Amino acid sequence: MKKIIFVVLLGSLIMQSCSVRVVERNRGNVVVVKKAPRKHRVVVIKKKRYYTWGGNYYRKTARGFVLVKI
Repeated sequence: MKKIIFVVLLGSLIMQSCSVRVVERNRGNVVVVKKAPRKHRVVVIKKKRYYTWGGNYYRKTARGFVLVKI
């Protein structure tokens, strides 16, 4: 009986995958601004920081500022 339980547990551990599925949304045309203008404002919405100027909202990334829709 112990052997059967051991084989079942071992089989279940072997069958599990360690990979994580990553789904990337099709973003189409992405607007990246390298540097924010001097008159930009920082706005916090739902604990996330956004930068705004010209009536648009941007998120800061490693490549610059990306236009987002809120």
